[in-house]
Amino acid sequence: MTMKKEEIQMLIKESIPDAKIEIEDMRGDENHYSATVISKSFEGVSKINQHKMVYDSLKGKMGNELHALKLKTKSEL
Repeated sequence: MTMKKEEIQMLIKESIPDAKIEIEDMRGDENHYSATVISKSFEGVSKINQHKMVYDSLKGKMGNELHALKLKTKSEL
């Protein structure tokens, strides 16, 4: 199974509404993505917990419909 980048973006936006999201399909296979997520809600939150917030927003699709996501997060400072 695969996921469109628009679906990934929608799921992240539902959980992190102020997020600025850039997603790139790294192989053109709708299965290996790179994402940068910028949000004020990441301020004061460890990188591990920032990534957890994003992975949680994917509602269990990581490892199933979505095989690989290279993730970069940062607060909006």
